[in-house]
Amino acid sequence: MPKSIVLDANGLLMPFQFKLNLDKELKRLFGDIPVFVPSSVLGELHNTTDKNSKAALALARKYSIVETELSGDDAVLAIAEQREAAVLTNDRELIARLRELRIPVIRLRAERYLVADEF
Repeated sequence: MPKSIVLDANGLLMPFQFKLNLDKELKRLFGDIPVFVPSSVLGELHNTTDKNSKAALALARKYSIVETELSGDDAVLAIAEQREAAVLTNDRELIARLRELRIPVIRLRAERYLVADEF
């Protein structure tokens, strides 16, 4: 069981792309555990052309922001390792890297609910 959850940009966009209640789903899977967003993810969302990026940025600010010098997936991986966290993403490249490091992955299933890897 992870001690916390790290959200990447892809994970923060899910609630707006698929009408998913992120807090409710995370609570269903893990109860009340801390949720973190790498500062680099805010930059990623700020620079994306996705029409939901502004809403995802607002959602991200609801959670604890972790300052990092790293960017992209490297920031997500480093923070997940430091905080013994699972990572919410549907990004295939990132999922492959997470699994190599045996970091639990939380993914969207059937565009309706979240599922977590068992480790």
